[in-house]
Amino acid sequence: MRLILRGIAYLLLLALGLLVLIQFWFLVHIGYWISNNPESTAFMRARLEILQEDNPKARLRQQWVPYNRISGHLKRAVVAAEDAKFVSHNGFDWDGIQKAFEKNMREGEIVAGGSTITQQLAKNLFFSGERSWWRKGQEAVVAVMLETLMSKRRILEIYLNVIEWGEGVFGVEAAARLHYGTTAAALSPEQAARLAAVVPSP
Repeated sequence: MRLILRGIAYLLLLALGLLVLIQFWFLVHIGYWISNNPESTAFMRARLEILQEDNPKARLRQQWVPYNRISGHLKRAVVAAEDAKFVSHNGFDWDGIQKAFEKNMREGEIVAGGSTITQQLAKNLFFSGERSWWRKGQEAVVAVMLETLMSKRRILEIYLNVIEWGEGVFGVEAAARLHYGTTAAALSPEQAARLAAVVPSP
């Protein structure tokens, strides 16, 4: 019996050690991205795989643009449409989470997320589109890391550069050029509002 308990304790310690290593891996990446731009995200890679199933030559369209070269109209439109409390919350909209939880309990599966921009960024950077309680929990841990290590400005800058704005189109610069033949900096209020409306809902 004592041998079995030791074995269980060893396995638990091993699992805990592995969990700590995974969190450290996330932390190192986030620390690097404070001053360096992500070249791609887990979500981009997953989308590319899907696109290449139909067309092996498919490529993603993305061009990084710094925060000060993104239209203020677009920044305001995206925050208003996706996460109105973005500036004031700590990464979580607790009212939104409660409503999503209640809806998921009624449906018996995860159909709503109640995610903030920070949580959406966590998902896009590190996770696929899979919906599970484990992924939501890990996404929350990464969101805390993002909010702790990064400014709101940096979180929004990365978010606007890595989210999908159409099939295989990532980042606001590629979206502005594709849909309006202009740059992210030159988007008008109307164009910004229309682009914000096509962002996948958190």
